[in-house]
Amino acid sequence: MGDAGYMTTQTDSDAKPLDVRAELSEFLRTRRARLQPGDVGVQAIGRRRRVPGLRREELAQLAGVSVAYYTRLEQGNGRNVSTEVLEAIATALRLDESERAHLFHLAKPQPTRRRQPTRPQRVRPEVAEMLDVLEGTPAYVWGRRTDVLAWNRAAAALFGRWFERSSSERNWTRIVFLTPEARSFFVDWNTKASQVVGQLRLDAGMNGNDPQLSSLVGEASLKSDEFRRLWAAHDVKRQSHGQLRINHEAAGELLLHYETLMLPDDQDQAVTVYRTEPGAARKSLRFLINSTASAGQE
Repeated sequence: MGDAGYMTTQTDSDAKPLDVRAELSEFLRTRRARLQPGDVGVQAIGRRRRVPGLRREELAQLAGVSVAYYTRLEQGNGRNVSTEVLEAIATALRLDESERAHLFHLAKPQPTRRRQPTRPQRVRPEVAEMLDVLEGTPAYVWGRRTDVLAWNRAAAALFGRWFERSSSERNWTRIVFLTPEARSFFVDWNTKASQVVGQLRLDAGMNGNDPQLSSLVGEASLKSDEFRRLWAAHDVKRQSHGQLRINHEAAGELLLHYETLMLPDDQDQAVTVYRTEPGAARKSLRFLINSTASAGQE
């Protein structure tokens, strides 16, 4: 499994944590802007609408809370907000499961998670051994900030020579947005980019006081217009399964199906496993893995 072993987080004392109050405010505002009164069956208030989407008064009416209460929440003041109120607002905004979880993380952060945002990310030896058992099936473990923490030989053959990258470069955000070849490698780059930012947004909700996450967001925002635009949209997304089409320089175009499973004893880590349909694609993948192994690459 190469040096797939373990990645230790790096310290970035100069980066400031994300402003959770601002994150909550912008998230609610952007979710409200997606809806029109007719979408949710409420009577439009007033004739002149200078901003897109529902007005605060309309959303408050729909959620059954006072306008003043909702305004305080949208201004980032989520202290002492009840679970019932958050549920009502989430329903009124028609949030999906990932968005609902993100709202709760922002409005009611868990103190135990806030105290240790930069604890080292370690992959249990048993999980690393499981990756080796999946020889011939690309699989890897990823953690906070979209860091790739461990992988097997098949995953390295598919996605590149990860063992040659520094720990900070083994990160999906940097790979997708800051690596030029990613544009041609991912056939549908826009979808992949959206998924990566959506996952990073979820992580920001749970670990907003992580200075390394803030540093990563700042770097990607500075170097990538696309990242900056997607980050400003405040969309959150957890992609647990789906398809990925890549254009590999040695194997050609491959359609991959993947499943992502969260590790039950560490909610910050997940395993993603890829497969291909029987036929030419599977043969191409096996040839790629075998040729990489014979060349001594992991």
